[in-house]
Amino acid sequence: MRLTGAQMVLACLEAENVEVIFGFPGGAVLTLYDEIFKKGIRHILTRHEQGAAHAADGYARASGKPGVVIATSGPGATNLVTGIATAYMDSIPIVAITGQVATPLIGTDAFQEADITGITMPITKHNYLVKDINELPYVLKEAFHVACTGRKGPVLIDLPKDLQVQEGEFAYPAQVEMSTYRPTYEGHTGQITRAANAIKKAKRPLLYTGGGVISSGAHEELLELSRRVSIPVTTTLTGMGGVPCDYDFFLGMPGMHGTYAANNAINESDLLIAVGVRFDDRVTGKLETFAPQAQIIHIDIDPAEIGKNVVAHIPIVGDVRLVLKELLKRLQSAETHDTREWCAKVLEWKTAKPLRYRQEPGSCLKPQFVIEELYRLTRGEAIVTTDVGQHQMWAAQYYRVKRPRALISSGGLGTMGFGFPAAIGAQMAFPEKQVICIAGDGSFQMNSQELATAVCYNIPVKVAIINNQYLGMVRQWQKFFYGGRYAHSSLAGSPDFVKLAEAYGARGFRVTRPEETAAAIDTALNTPGPVVIDFQVDPEENVLPMVAPNTSIVEMIGGE
Repeated sequence: MRLTGAQMVLACLEAENVEVIFGFPGGAVLTLYDEIFKKGIRHILTRHEQGAAHAADGYARASGKPGVVIATSGPGATNLVTGIATAYMDSIPIVAITGQVATPLIGTDAFQEADITGITMPITKHNYLVKDINELPYVLKEAFHVACTGRKGPVLIDLPKDLQVQEGEFAYPAQVEMSTYRPTYEGHTGQITRAANAIKKAKRPLLYTGGGVISSGAHEELLELSRRVSIPVTTTLTGMGGVPCDYDFFLGMPGMHGTYAANNAINESDLLIAVGVRFDDRVTGKLETFAPQAQIIHIDIDPAEIGKNVVAHIPIVGDVRLVLKELLKRLQSAETHDTREWCAKVLEWKTAKPLRYRQEPGSCLKPQFVIEELYRLTRGEAIVTTDVGQHQMWAAQYYRVKRPRALISSGGLGTMGFGFPAAIGAQMAFPEKQVICIAGDGSFQMNSQELATAVCYNIPVKVAIINNQYLGMVRQWQKFFYGGRYAHSSLAGSPDFVKLAEAYGARGFRVTRPEETAAAIDTALNTPGPVVIDFQVDPEENVLPMVAPNTSIVEMIGGE
């Protein structure tokens, strides 16, 4: 059948079972938005394109489905860049559709023209500038295929405004064939056998797992491997929920703000089984001192990650879930080395030196206490998003997630302003679930305009602002490494967040004392619609433990 370019886009979204679009209209996408209006497809109008990109990202992280975002040309497209880069760093599948000036005007510096394909080339899995209407159906299909397969990630389609009104033959492909893009899913059988043999011989094995476990849905296989062979587990920030945080052999997060048990286990392990991780510098610390006694098995779907930062003695390229399934077939607990002594030692570290803070009754409110109260009153069942900074680390430490896709945070790029719009996206994916955004007072102000979005669509996200009146992590680094010179890290002059929430039509509460915390959270959870709670916490509280840059991860400040 013959369709216009705009109609083709909508037909593609229907074929791909897209449930919701996030976006912001403008001149170069008016034809596309007219089709959205005619079709009645669900669309969430955010108040900034960056908010739309993060909402699409949050939707994708919560649901496992691709998020879709639309923006106009020029500044609309460039406003997506931070959100696209955030998704790229954490391997999140989103499809961004941008308008572009008419084809004859490309390259002439026309009004609201920007080379968005050139700009986003380093931060997308792939991108397209469509110049032929007959190529559009295949490009649309290919974009979703690339975003959602292999190591997932963002794909951008730049669509000139004249192609949106042109007609062409529309036949949506059932599948795509790309000779240059064929991800490896099945791990090499010989390498899997080598890995199984190494696990059988290991005296001090450790599972170090990341976002790849969540992306591939390998949480059940991971837990089974840990249980069958009695292997302790540590997970990165983006891997939280890969095993339940109340699992006996879970050691917490490793690295710069990792637990004493996790970091010491890495240091003393003789076999590190790295599953869906990229050996990020925030985990490894000084590379020369990372896991010095360990043979390393590295399982990842992206061959470029294996050996990039740390040498892998047994590399396995493949989908994490499929590889773990094959590995489990080769492992029976009776055949493996007795790891009881190792597990007892690791669990002794966990018991003797847990994460700690002190909340005195009637004293200054501690952020860790707020997050533990959020956990207690939601019974750990909420979907939690975070912004970036101290509150992010406290959330990872003290909100003990029980399942995958329940802690949503910008890991690789560390994007302030991510958490609130991502919570809106997560809530759109699961309208019936409780979604909480734990934000910093600095981060929240970067996309606080999305309160209008939450109010207009009655999206019942609850925002817990950990308000310490600083760019908290910046202040902490200045305290430890810059002689306590707090250069431009004070946020004095921030708005009254209660009044800000009320100005948008949301509910707002303020909490200054520990004894007020539970009642405020309970009220917020039982209040319809969006709610903001301003928790005014101790401005001098630090995230501990902490590993200084370029030092070993066992050299922990506050590790006691």
